[in-house]
Amino acid sequence: MTLQIGDPAPAFTLPDQDGSPVSLAELRGARVILYFYPKDDTPGCTKEACGFRDQWASFEQHGIKVLGISKDGAGSHTKFISKFQLPFTLLSDPEPCEVATSYESYGLKKFMGKEFMGMMRHTFVVDPEGKLERIYWKVKSEEMAQQVLTDLGLS
Repeated sequence: MTLQIGDPAPAFTLPDQDGSPVSLAELRGARVILYFYPKDDTPGCTKEACGFRDQWASFEQHGIKVLGISKDGAGSHTKFISKFQLPFTLLSDPEPCEVATSYESYGLKKFMGKEFMGMMRHTFVVDPEGKLERIYWKVKSEEMAQQVLTDLGLS
């Protein structure tokens, strides 16, 4: 079953970089960007995170919450946030990556002829009612933040 625009966003509660629980249900009433990424402080993931950082004023102005989700733990997230001055929340979805799986963002990947299970780079926009408003299965790290703003008519 493939997620589609208009579907209810799968519910979740995950710990943030401080270990505090963040629930999608608690963010109802606001637009939320969920971006799944493979690993803190790697080239593509850094470009994507810094893109959201660089567009932060626009997201904040429109009341949009940004949540980055990876398998990394709180310590890794804290270092990543500090190193790149990221103004948004990062969530930990450790193995078996149940939340990422519910968003079809964890599965079999191939790299240099090897297959392994891993986090996929996908982005979702959840509307204020909790439904999927936009889905990005193909993400260009450097362009994602601007693409979301453009697609939402906010830039």
